[in-house]
Amino acid sequence: MPRPIEALIHNDALAHNLRRARKAAPDARVWAVVKADAYGHGIECAYEGLRGADGFALLDLAEAERIRALGWRGPVLLLEGAFEARDLELCSRLKLWHVVHRDAQIDWLSGHKTETPHRVFLKMNSGMNRLGFTPGAYRSAWTRLNALPQVGEISLMTHFSDADGERGIAHQVAAFEAATRDLPGERSLSNSAATLRHGGTDAVAADWVRAGIMSYGSAPDFPEHDIAYWQLRPAMTLRAQLIAVQSLQAGDSVGYGSSFVAEAPLRIGVVACGYADGYPRLCATGTPVLVDGVRTRTVGRVSMDMLTVDLTPVPTALPGSEVTLWGQGPHGSVLAIDEVAAGAGTIGYELMCALAARVPVRVAG
Repeated sequence: MPRPIEALIHNDALAHNLRRARKAAPDARVWAVVKADAYGHGIECAYEGLRGADGFALLDLAEAERIRALGWRGPVLLLEGAFEARDLELCSRLKLWHVVHRDAQIDWLSGHKTETPHRVFLKMNSGMNRLGFTPGAYRSAWTRLNALPQVGEISLMTHFSDADGERGIAHQVAAFEAATRDLPGERSLSNSAATLRHGGTDAVAADWVRAGIMSYGSAPDFPEHDIAYWQLRPAMTLRAQLIAVQSLQAGDSVGYGSSFVAEAPLRIGVVACGYADGYPRLCATGTPVLVDGVRTRTVGRVSMDMLTVDLTPVPTALPGSEVTLWGQGPHGSVLAIDEVAAGAGTIGYELMCALAARVPVRVAG
């Protein structure tokens, strides 16, 4: 039989989370963000769950071709725009919308031959300091674009750096509003954190919101809020099985480096999952895990192909018992990926994107 580990993609959860984005921003249209191969879920696997979106937003042309190949005829947005002038040829052929965030992209458009004017999203650097024109240069960029016959509609866009934290978004909203006052065009401001935390406010009222991490069932502001608070559902489950059980005595150690030593007799299970599967090696003893739907903890170091778990809360567990590393477990149990990521000092985004190619992936029925 194949090694007992797999990832499940839950399209019902994707569709639910998308509806949650609409509820948070009822007057806006929703981009389903599928960059990084749909945050590690696989564009083809996640498509059915996300096709209720108004458009798909992604990074590269290969992903755009995959979305079109699936039959999507609606808007597709390149979030970083063209990387070189010849990319615009494919933008024309695939009818892609694209972000403009630097002068060179305007230069490329001015030399591009197209029968149909392009829809572009002009990005402002309102404080994130990654991509975009500064507020002082924004109107000049808009004027240049507006003069080009190669450009049709111009939408206005920015990205928040602290929507998930204490600093918030007010300073960036103020910069954006001041620089775009009286400019025509649809607006797109909010990522997942801003959509959930500020979507019901006039401050971020916009025509488009970008549902990224929330679409996949991770809380953008964990640990302040978890997925239960935001009414999100995990869209990916990583599950395996116990392949062995060991009985320890007080003083026995577990795994490389003997980093865990039993203080009393302890029954542990060995799980067919390790860092070569994408489970973080840095997850410390105590990282939550489900065995047969019962919450317990990891013990000792994560190995390449295995990790070990405390079976004290699950005395009936045996080889073959189901282990949920994150996601939806048996009997209605749930282990949010954010909790597992916290055990490694990282975020759920990274775990999703780091799922190893050797792990079989299938769409849950």
